[in-house]
Amino acid sequence: MPHSLFDPVQMGDLPLCNRIAMAPLTRNRASGNVPGALAATYYGQRASAGLIISEGAPISQQGQGYADVPGLYLPAQLAGWQGVTDAVHAQGGTIFAQLWHVGRVSHTSLQPAGAAPVAPSALAAQAQTYLIDAATGAGRFAPTSAPRALQAQELPGIVADFAQAARHARQCGFDGVEIHGANGYLLDQFLKDGSNQRDDAWGGSIDNRVRLVREVVQAVTAAIGAGRVGLRISPVSPANGIHDSAPQPLFEHLLRSLAPLGLAYIHVIEGATGGPRTLPEQPFDYAALKAAYRSAGGQGLWMVNNGYTREMALAAVASGYADMVAWGKDFIANPDLVERLRRDAPLNPGRRESFYGGGAEGYTDYPRLDA
Repeated sequence: MPHSLFDPVQMGDLPLCNRIAMAPLTRNRASGNVPGALAATYYGQRASAGLIISEGAPISQQGQGYADVPGLYLPAQLAGWQGVTDAVHAQGGTIFAQLWHVGRVSHTSLQPAGAAPVAPSALAAQAQTYLIDAATGAGRFAPTSAPRALQAQELPGIVADFAQAARHARQCGFDGVEIHGANGYLLDQFLKDGSNQRDDAWGGSIDNRVRLVREVVQAVTAAIGAGRVGLRISPVSPANGIHDSAPQPLFEHLLRSLAPLGLAYIHVIEGATGGPRTLPEQPFDYAALKAAYRSAGGQGLWMVNNGYTREMALAAVASGYADMVAWGKDFIANPDLVERLRRDAPLNPGRRESFYGGGAEGYTDYPRLDA
């Protein structure tokens, strides 16, 4: 029997009230990297989503890549997140924290002691980051800094940081976590041969490049239980200057290797993040990717993302192509997106100039249908 986008679904250990997810959305409003009361309002407004995935939460200061993004490694940050999770739960919602290490997509001013960002190889991201001008308090975009290559003996510490951040997430009320393995950040940098040119056990072959992601997933699931863990991937997105010469065998191998671990879901960005859904120069078969995961025993929900309209989402779930659909920018401008999709009502347009940084304007002031 076909499912509807609005039907409940069991996701790992958790029942969800619908199949609509709010995708992670960096908003740069956490002063001092601590989430505040405004964040609690923002997330609470959007709690009708079957699942909210928080904005990326760095697992350590080394993992920070942008100014004013809320981490998961200091006591004040955990206290701030507790207010967010309380607000979502008060509205009957479910919320996961996205665990984030940006790798080379950072700036020396954000790193411990002004050090260089880290990466699998000393190759610059050719990307920009968001900084706050100390003199004026104004936000600005700036080129990322040149990274240094991580030493092999440092990698177990990064794996441990992911596991500790997962425990912290549960401690401050998150229902689970999503491991960020997409969009050209650290785990994606290790996966793809355009950024990983190592000649040790974490580079070269596909199995070696998959190793760090596999170790992180194993550590996080051991820390909090696989039924509360998801993974986000973006097989062909060029975000932050990332690319791979053969993404299809790479990602099929990755998901086959993770299938036995019992993850709650796989979150797949189709095409270029926030851009075209198909890239003629880099074709990719997402149905084959899902089939590889299922054939290896993977039972996690299949969540799709990038440019889905209401009609596309309804068809994706009804056909069985996807179990859930995630929306990003539409959730910025529509706190009641679920109800608007249910009624096929018009959507508020987003105000791009207020996506990053600032206060309540463009954050918690978008009108609801009933207003």
